[in-house]
Amino acid sequence: MLSRTADHLFWMARYTERAENTARMLDVNVQTSMLPQSEQDAARGWRAMLGISELQQAYDRKHDTVEGRAVIDFMVRDPSNPSSIAACLKEARENARAVRGTLTTEVWEIQNQTWLDLQKRLNNGVLEHDPSQFFEWVKYRSHLSRGVTLGTMLRDDAVHFIRLGTFLERADNTARILDVKFHGARDAEDGDFYYWAALLRSVSGFEIYRKVYRDIITPARVAELLMLRADMPRSLLACMDEVVQNLHQVRNDLSRDTERLAGKLHAELQFGRIDDILQAGLHDTLTEFLQRIYELGNRISRDFLVPLAA
Repeated sequence: MLSRTADHLFWMARYTERAENTARMLDVNVQTSMLPQSEQDAARGWRAMLGISELQQAYDRKHDTVEGRAVIDFMVRDPSNPSSIAACLKEARENARAVRGTLTTEVWEIQNQTWLDLQKRLNNGVLEHDPSQFFEWVKYRSHLSRGVTLGTMLRDDAVHFIRLGTFLERADNTARILDVKFHGARDAEDGDFYYWAALLRSVSGFEIYRKVYRDIITPARVAELLMLRADMPRSLLACMDEVVQNLHQVRNDLSRDTERLAGKLHAELQFGRIDDILQAGLHDTLTEFLQRIYELGNRISRDFLVPLAA
């Protein structure tokens, strides 16, 4: 496959997944903001949202205070924010348009219609009147894109690069949420049910947690579920399972070191124990994981795609 084609497929998937992840985080923050809390606690929650996405400085350049409506607008449609939901869905559509001949008609139509429908939804006031409905729509469109991709496309290199983009982006997002939320837990009680339940809901993990542990929600178990459980779809280990498998399918003469890096990261999660991770320091572990995921993305670009600009 041509590197430019692979690049468009990879980034189409990453941008689609990023839009969904942003919608998930915003939706949970909207729900938790309705709980009784001080203005300082509410602002802290929205500031944490910006921190997860590394958007705090960009937001502060435009706004003097951190307030829910302003954060939502900035992360959904602000033209100065290249990571906004609108920007991500636009980029996903543009990358799909560049490789229409590689995609099935159904996959292209999902991407194109999502972008067209987004314009209508941003103009009809649903974001202001019922933000949760808007975020559910974003998540649904992302789910639809993945389902149609797997249901209509040949399982060739095109699908493997799409899956690589999806799960690299998902691993990065899960690690960021976990890191920021555990830092925020210093300001919350360890037993704060609503705090940890919100974290789990942001990754569709609340029902899964109840099924696996059948007990009260504890920080250590939340970390274990989101890092080390291969059967949890958004865990770090589940994401790395997919990355390793799809890398193997597209391997070439240049990718041996990239596969080795991915395999090592996967093995550390597969054989890791949450007690050891917490003892070593969760923040340090997640910071290192994010650095290595970033390096892995750069190596994939170097070996298979259009190299990232220095």
